[in-house]
Amino acid sequence: MLVTEMLKLAPSAEQREALLATMRACNAAANRVAEVAFEQRTANKIALQKLVYADLRHEFGLSAQMAIRSIAKACEAYKRDKKIKPAFRKLGAVAYDPRILTWKGRDAVSILTLTGRALIPVVYQGRWTQGPENRIRGQADLVYHDGMFFLAVVIDVPEPPGGGEPDGWLGVDLGIVNLATDSTGEAHSGKGVRAVRRRNAALRARLQAKGTKSAKRLLKKRRRKESRFARDVNHVISKHLVGKAKGTRSGIALEDLEGIRDRVTVRKAQRADLHSWSFHQLRTFVMYKAALTGVPVRLVDARNTSRTCHRCGQCKKKNRPSRDDFRCVDCGFAGPADHNAAINIGRRAVSHAAIDAA
Repeated sequence: MLVTEMLKLAPSAEQREALLATMRACNAAANRVAEVAFEQRTANKIALQKLVYADLRHEFGLSAQMAIRSIAKACEAYKRDKKIKPAFRKLGAVAYDPRILTWKGRDAVSILTLTGRALIPVVYQGRWTQGPENRIRGQADLVYHDGMFFLAVVIDVPEPPGGGEPDGWLGVDLGIVNLATDSTGEAHSGKGVRAVRRRNAALRARLQAKGTKSAKRLLKKRRRKESRFARDVNHVISKHLVGKAKGTRSGIALEDLEGIRDRVTVRKAQRADLHSWSFHQLRTFVMYKAALTGVPVRLVDARNTSRTCHRCGQCKKKNRPSRDDFRCVDCGFAGPADHNAAINIGRRAVSHAAIDAA
């Protein structure tokens, strides 16, 4: 399977300035191409290359391949939404293909800049670059983040052979109050993540209202802290779930929550929690970690899993007297609502497996 790794670079002071100048020139060139694409209403790379290639080489000092990559970047962005003109940050990521970036072993890389090639050490090789069977594929993106340079590379990691149908399915219910609850009853609370988000929202409001230079510096410093915290929590939860499934020879059953934000209506006070809910990231982490360890993952229909009694099978709205509680009005079963939903999700994976086998 393909995984993305962020490799940290350690350029010298001179190399650092050359990289920054190159990123500014490439993004400025991409903005110029975007203007022409928007005016001409075309995302055809060949047509745009005839119109702008010479100007990009002359005005921005780009090499031939850098000009081509800038045209491709603008075309890809314009294709996504032709109603708006794409705009790129001055130090946005720049794509490097094998013509302008070559690897010198695993601890150095040769990168083309406006002033020529720069041989730059790679001080963090990452987790997946170490395996002898793993290899870097295609292009790499040069990323400037918080004063540091990284290469985002795609690595082909061989998947372990599948072991056939698992012995059972670990159902996982994703939520906001509890980020994940599995069918054994273990819950991973989202209380800490919600507290951090609400505290940061209040802090942002105060700093934005203040508007001083020191307030803006603090806003910039903290802008990614919340996302890093939530990402770390999702990594921990996904690693635990995959390890649990691996240890019990089980597969993982997840809800298919595509479009959930459009389908669900909540009170105004809960909108921020719903729209900051990073369920897609958690699901992505579970799926790629599972693939790397040979644990099968199945997505199932999430409808009515929280209203259906896993004991008698009755589905009624009254079975959920509150968000946290489940109480079947027919058979009398009572328990945590998330646990009941997780059991139903696991069972749906079993029924899906039976349908696939048939």
